[in-house]
Amino acid sequence: MPLMEEMESSGRWLFRWRSYLPLVLVVLFLIGLHYFSYPFGSHLLDIAWEMMCLAISLAGLGIRVATVGCTPAHTSGRNTKKQVAEELNTTGMYSIVRNPLYLGNFLVGLGPAMFLRVWWIPVIFLLAFFLYYERIIFAEEMFLRRKFGELYVQWASATPAFLPRWRQWRPSKHPFSFRKVLRREHQTLFGIILAFYLIETITEVLMGNWPHFALDWPDPVWNIILLVGLAVFISIRVLRKRTALLRDPL
Repeated sequence: MPLMEEMESSGRWLFRWRSYLPLVLVVLFLIGLHYFSYPFGSHLLDIAWEMMCLAISLAGLGIRVATVGCTPAHTSGRNTKKQVAEELNTTGMYSIVRNPLYLGNFLVGLGPAMFLRVWWIPVIFLLAFFLYYERIIFAEEMFLRRKFGELYVQWASATPAFLPRWRQWRPSKHPFSFRKVLRREHQTLFGIILAFYLIETITEVLMGNWPHFALDWPDPVWNIILLVGLAVFISIRVLRKRTALLRDPL
């Protein structure tokens, strides 16, 4: 099989399983746990670093929210079986970067990768991310080029693939849908919080801090964050299942 066809074929396969294969990187965290320690022996500095890592992941979520909220139906979706694009997105986040959702995913994953302060974990994450998504992006761009032709070529030629060019910003031609954001991104928010909470819990155990009071372990700050995140997640799930509040108007 010629190289271009092979890259596109593997990209389609990776696209289909893109939500699951990155879980392989969990192995990195399990190895990195053995090197964890408080920075300069300070628990306060540890919390500050953890909040910075959380902020990086939430910034990635913010990029996803800005993208998802202004995209029309049947584009930028969570479809896994095949590529779908009824129109070419070129405004909003897509006016400054061609792959804003993958940029958001990168930042979402970078936060946990930095959490343990083991330098080689974010380095391996960075390399693995770009090797993994390079094929996916290649397959997507071949699909879009065939479907939209010269319109896609002109947009792609002027818009960077991954590093935003902020001066090119153009407001989205589609109104922002808060309902769509709540439907699609509440799982991402809770996934971020849960991932950090689990890593925090494991690291506290490794540091010898076993539970002695439920609300005070592993850390009151993370307990509050988890409870708020869980409340938001459950509320949105109930609204989505039991009411029509999160449905887009016809």
